[in-house]
Amino acid sequence: MKAVVYRGPETVEIADIPEPVIADPADAIVEVTRAGICGTDLHLTHTGDGLAAGNVLGHEFVGVVVAVGAAIRGVRTGDRVAGADFTACGACWWCRTGDQWECPQRSFFGSGTVFGPQLDGAQAELVRVPFADVTLQRLPDELSWDAALFQGDILATGYSAVRRAQFRPGATVAVVGGGPVGQMTSQAAQASGAGPVVVIEPVEDRRALAERCGAIATTPDEARSVIDALTDGRGADVVVEAVGGSRGLETALSVIRRRGILVSVGVHTDSSWEMPVARAFADELTVSFAIGNAIRHRDELAALLSAGVIDPTVIIDNRIGIDDAVAGYDAMRSRRSVKTVIAFD
Repeated sequence: MKAVVYRGPETVEIADIPEPVIADPADAIVEVTRAGICGTDLHLTHTGDGLAAGNVLGHEFVGVVVAVGAAIRGVRTGDRVAGADFTACGACWWCRTGDQWECPQRSFFGSGTVFGPQLDGAQAELVRVPFADVTLQRLPDELSWDAALFQGDILATGYSAVRRAQFRPGATVAVVGGGPVGQMTSQAAQASGAGPVVVIEPVEDRRALAERCGAIATTPDEARSVIDALTDGRGADVVVEAVGGSRGLETALSVIRRRGILVSVGVHTDSSWEMPVARAFADELTVSFAIGNAIRHRDELAALLSAGVIDPTVIIDNRIGIDDAVAGYDAMRSRRSVKTVIAFD
């Protein structure tokens, strides 16, 4: 079968590899119909840390179950499903408390050994899914492949940030970054009762997309004045940092009000960050970090998607076949595409 594999830093290719097989009674095999190219894929393939040549990439996927192990009870062959971007056992203390990301048996699709044991990814015609009863979610017939694709990662990430913030209805929410996660965070905040949502993004096309989806968009240089005008000079009640790195965190701190809440969901690779603790103490800031958890929030996300309250398909601006996946990675790296999706049907 065809798959997108890692070959070296900044280098991916299309390869013919053996089809996956059931390796554990809790496995399922999914025929992939859509797979996304994600910012995390770009981060991982930039340096190759944790990746080995030949690792199959990708962690955003939907498809049809074509085989199940003997222990599977929740899904059947022929089911339309969406996959979470990581696996969890569903039985340990962490899973039972809803913190599946902390599961000792967690694996993250297509990321080498960065987030757990190596597990082949879903930018392939078929993918093996461990703990399939936990990792997969059956989809209602009315939910399209494109709409369901992002609930496993970027929509779950934005929604997790909104849930972590626990803001009051009408709160002013700022989102640092208008990439895929930032756009999903903006929609999730609006769906969860936010007042004005301000997306801070340097790229004009991404600002325009945010505005079409109901947000106020601004450049980083103008962000503070825009937010001050909305809040009588106080600053944003909540800021979600959806870029990663110190620059995104510093931008977030530049627009937050006293006693405000900062939630960072951008991917961080730096080992440390010089936090202005004197200001954080004096202003009583709350600073936290969140990772998307589609397993925990899947029922809420599916309901929002089915109702049309959130429309993640608006970010898809490049739909390709697997043979064009290398060009798709290039488009995402150069920011010529907000979101590139590999379609297999």
